[in-house]
Amino acid sequence: MPVGVGISATKTLTKLANWAAKKWPATGGVVDLTCPNRQEKLLRIAPVEEVWGIGGRLAVKLSTMNITTAWELAHFDAATLRKAFGVTVERTARELRGVSCLGFSDGPPPKQAICSSKMFGDKLKDLAPIREAMAAYVTRAAEKLRSQQSLCGALQVSLQTQLYNPCLPRYANAMTVSLAFPTDDTRDLVGPALKALERIYRPGHAYSKCAILLMDLSQRGEVTRDLFAPPPRPGSDRLMKVIDTINQREGRGTVRLGLIPAAPDWAMRRDMKSQCFTIRWDELLTIRG
Repeated sequence: MPVGVGISATKTLTKLANWAAKKWPATGGVVDLTCPNRQEKLLRIAPVEEVWGIGGRLAVKLSTMNITTAWELAHFDAATLRKAFGVTVERTARELRGVSCLGFSDGPPPKQAICSSKMFGDKLKDLAPIREAMAAYVTRAAEKLRSQQSLCGALQVSLQTQLYNPCLPRYANAMTVSLAFPTDDTRDLVGPALKALERIYRPGHAYSKCAILLMDLSQRGEVTRDLFAPPPRPGSDRLMKVIDTINQREGRGTVRLGLIPAAPDWAMRRDMKSQCFTIRWDELLTIRG
């Protein structure tokens, strides 16, 4: 798999430098376009279709205007490009000239709510396995919560049967719980979730799904703690960080709550799941002659 590193002053020039780093092995996989002479040399030989955001179809239209290289696109009249192709192509041309028009972002904003839910592998009637599933889903939601450095102030627990089977009795219910203080500790989230689950559970139904929704999310340092709220568990932040580190290194679920079994019977069925050819050695595609 070829890997290239491009360096320049704008996003479009950086992408073009990255293309050159992959195309020509003599570059050693790194192309630096901070030098004006190197920048001009690459722009003169780079086909316009290799410019980020142009592509083959747009390159055909540009060729009717005698624009076939990145250099010609960069020095074409900006007003004409804007009139013919819109503001996006105009910005691309300006970026090729070294004028930054596309800002750098730090990534998407944190989620305002986090949900974890899966269908059970089999219909569940007893409360015990549903509690196990709920604990597992809360654990996963808490991992996502900590990954974006957020705290949860409220959660919603829901439980339902298969609503589209006319032969079985239908039931669905949900309950929202406000927490005493915002937290990302799995233990402080599982406890209220299981209590809410017990309140909405009704015997005699074959349940197919439960879900946990973490709400009222806030970033660390945004909320002032209530003076009358119970103090957080000592060492909670360090413990959760250690657990997440171990699970990321050794595999999800390596360290988990004792309530959650290693191989649950209620786990979602994946008999028809496509194989992960590109990310798992044990599922690597093999061709036999």
